[in-house]
Amino acid sequence: MRVRWLVLLSCLLGVLALATSACGDDEDEGGGDGAEAPAGEEATLELTIGDLVPLTGELSNLGPPGRKAANLAVEEIEAAVRQAGADHKVEVQHEDTQTDPQASVQAARAALGGGSTCLAGAYSSAETIPVARSVTAREEVLQISPASTSDELTGLEDDGLVNRTVPADSFQGPVLATTIADDLGGAEGRTVNIGARNDAYGEGLTDTFTAAWEEMGGEVGQSVLYDPEQPSYNSEAAQITQGNPDAFLIIDFPETYANVGPALVRTGRWSTADTWVTDGLITASLPEDAGRQATEGLRGTAPGVPDENEAAVAFDELYTQAPGPERQTFDAQNFDAVMLCYLAAVAAGSTEGVDMAEQLQAVSAPGGEQYTFEQLPRAIEALQNGEDIDYQGASGPIDLDDDGNPTAGVYDVYEFRGGALEPIDEVPLQTVE
Repeated sequence: MRVRWLVLLSCLLGVLALATSACGDDEDEGGGDGAEAPAGEEATLELTIGDLVPLTGELSNLGPPGRKAANLAVEEIEAAVRQAGADHKVEVQHEDTQTDPQASVQAARAALGGGSTCLAGAYSSAETIPVARSVTAREEVLQISPASTSDELTGLEDDGLVNRTVPADSFQGPVLATTIADDLGGAEGRTVNIGARNDAYGEGLTDTFTAAWEEMGGEVGQSVLYDPEQPSYNSEAAQITQGNPDAFLIIDFPETYANVGPALVRTGRWSTADTWVTDGLITASLPEDAGRQATEGLRGTAPGVPDENEAAVAFDELYTQAPGPERQTFDAQNFDAVMLCYLAAVAAGSTEGVDMAEQLQAVSAPGGEQYTFEQLPRAIEALQNGEDIDYQGASGPIDLDDDGNPTAGVYDVYEFRGGALEPIDEVPLQTVE
């Protein structure tokens, strides 16, 4: 009888050993490198974001506010991480692009050398495109520009790595055409002369405006592309003011316009009251840069935020209460670029560029619960629980499409009055029909 019990006990122990071994095999199959943390456990995340800002060069007036906005974004992320109890560490590394293509590529490489796997920047399209081709697409690093509007970015072969938080010029061209037509009482039979810098920004926006203006029945008289680095613009100014146009459109940056504007004044055939400009010239320092004669009365468009937008109002309060430079165009967009770098990393559970890029549209477009930066702790918890979110940016809803372009937002219309830049209207995004 005792022998029978010993045999039975031995059998039971054997079955138990086999069951334990089988469970161990299953666990091993699900483990290994790259395995997700078990449910309820938080994964460690260490992310460095490269902030490519123009602290010198033509767009140097936009760089310091952009850098301040990036720092504020990281401060908000750090506070949210502590509140959410997440094991995340986020740093930002600022690099000066000098508003120069070659310097921008060097700045991007310096950021990667510092461990950055997501880049906020660059600003001008002439900088962002070479950075995308030479650095981010090759090195598989996520890039989110807060200010590059050229449609050329849309067609880049980048595997979804190049994105932006600012609307493309396929929107700004039609917005300008509609706004100028409203001012003139219609586009039919009206003529606009264009002067633009000869780069991806100037040429691309000239094309989208021209297509929209002609679609509305208007005509383009003179279309002059000029070298942004030439010493004199007298001959170009004379060409831009030929004929008897109903309006002028200037597509430029402040440093070049500081020479182009006075040249237009000297022709005696040009008026600021009849002239419209694009976002590159919507800066409070322009009257000082180019002189009152070349700026007073100018009107123009720039990416804005919807009136009474909750996140936009909160960001304005956050920014204005913090020490440092005053607000400028694209500061909210840079804040959002840094935020999206982080949210994409949390959603992916990875700081690898390709992994973050795969999650970027999901965290910035409709389909999940909406969160602003003020609700960031809850957004972190939702992402760690595998839930979908829809980040509502300081610059607006954003809603990135498959090409990495925002599909929601507005443009603000500005006028230079009394040496200052004043908002006068707001218009929604528009496209050519």
